[in-house]
Amino acid sequence: MKGSRKIALIVLSLVLVIGVAAGFFMSRVGTANHQKKARIVATTFAVVQIADKLDLPLVGVPTTQNKIPARYAHVARVGNPMNPSVEKIASLKPTVVYSVTTLQDQFGKAFKERHITPHFLNLTSVSKLKQTVTEMGKQYHRTHKAKQVVDEINHTEQQVQMVAKRHPEKPRVLVLMGLPGASYMIATNQSYVGDLVSIAGGHNVFSSKTQEFVSPNDEAIKKAQPQVILRLAHALPNIVIPQFDSAFKSDPMWRTLPAVKNHRVYDLEEPNFDATANMRASRALMIVSNWLYPKEGGQTK
Repeated sequence: MKGSRKIALIVLSLVLVIGVAAGFFMSRVGTANHQKKARIVATTFAVVQIADKLDLPLVGVPTTQNKIPARYAHVARVGNPMNPSVEKIASLKPTVVYSVTTLQDQFGKAFKERHITPHFLNLTSVSKLKQTVTEMGKQYHRTHKAKQVVDEINHTEQQVQMVAKRHPEKPRVLVLMGLPGASYMIATNQSYVGDLVSIAGGHNVFSSKTQEFVSPNDEAIKKAQPQVILRLAHALPNIVIPQFDSAFKSDPMWRTLPAVKNHRVYDLEEPNFDATANMRASRALMIVSNWLYPKEGGQTK
């Protein structure tokens, strides 16, 4: 009797082990099939960076001067992020096309005619970036990798906030986004770079409840007396930065500002900085913190 019971227990144990193993195997197969079926097109470099960090396959990437990760070196190019090729994207038969909310207006009727509905990721702030990475990690079974990314950003946020707490007065900061053609916009607290300034302990002299960017106003700038000026060369930095330099030399208004008088004007260039949040957020936060509080040991430019 005892022998029969022992045999029954052994058989039951084997059945359970085989069942668990089979379940695990089927789960892995299901995940692999899900990944194999996913045909993802990333139309901005920020989305490419996220996909790279999460180890995701891509069938389409943007045409950009930024260095595309090696794993995507031979992936099809789908055109400029602001004006991607609908025909090229359609030919790739994507299961999902990713862009960012700040470019949502660029995707018009041509995409609808091809029955392509892009998914727009919100990368307007560091918190939105972390939320997006977490959600994509869950969707594509990359929760561990997503957590690593978010943990790194959280750690950096804590570091720069500790630096800011040691200073009772927040420096007044003006953020400019240069545009080719000798023009620029002012980035508010609602913009990504404005969010970096807030996290690092700066006071953005232009705030808004809804708008990321507002038109420049010389009188308002002069009245704000910014102590630090950050100039974002988002597109064509070889053109935009000389434009900024020329404007700062020719317009006497700039010379009246504390930031210019004290040589605290800094250019924000790719890959560390962009108009939308990206995987360089931690590095960007450290750089901004060092510019706002240079006596903490950071290097100024």
